Amino acid sequence: MTDYSKVERLALCDLFDQVGPDQPTLCEGWTTHDLAVHLYVREADPLAGPGIMIPALADTTERRMAHTKAKYSFTEIVDKVRTGPPTFSIYSFPGLGHNLNTTEYLVHHEDVRRAVPDFTVRELPAEQQQGLWKQLRLAAKSMTRKAPSGLVLRLPDGAESVAKKPTARGSVTVTGEPVELVLFCFGRQAVAQVKLDGEAELVERLRNTSFGV
Repeated sequence: MTDYSKVERLALCDLFDQVGPDQPTLCEGWTTHDLAVHLYVREADPLAGPGIMIPALADTTERRMAHTKAKYSFTEIVDKVRTGPPTFSIYSFPGLGHNLNTTEYLVHHEDVRRAVPDFTVRELPAEQQQGLWKQLRLAAKSMTRKAPSGLVLRLPDGAESVAKKPTARGSVTVTGEPVELVLFCFGRQAVAQVKLDGEAELVERLRNTSFGV
């Protein structure tokens, strides 16, 4: 079975090399240089990692990122990301790193690809799409807990997963390929190629809700 976390890691690093350090990304306020630093400290700096998930520690993460950005050039950072996590990192553990990075690198790869107005949508292998759908079904409830209504994720073939049960306001169904649903649930609604079905006000609110882990 292909490790698509590694496939996306290498593809993203190649794209970093191609576009350089100053290109925009879908991560608000971040250039490609900032995104590369984020990926590096997430895996390699145990003092910076917790602040990515815990708001109270975010200042520490920002300081560590600034230090890393000043210490290494963009090329050096990209090379470190390409090499993979150091042996002491939890991301180097067999299986665990794959599970933690499969969507991480996919989403950030698209954060660079789709930050330009004329982006194209990639056709991903069926095996990769199936893996993304499997992970999304497990994570969607926590990622979309802020949804203003019920939320159903649907594949083009009709398969569904309820991310949030219907509320008094009703429910919205979001239909798309697994990769597009992943992007939607990670807060990239503006670029996710999906169809939303539901009451117009709920659909609009859903498009502007802050999602993600």
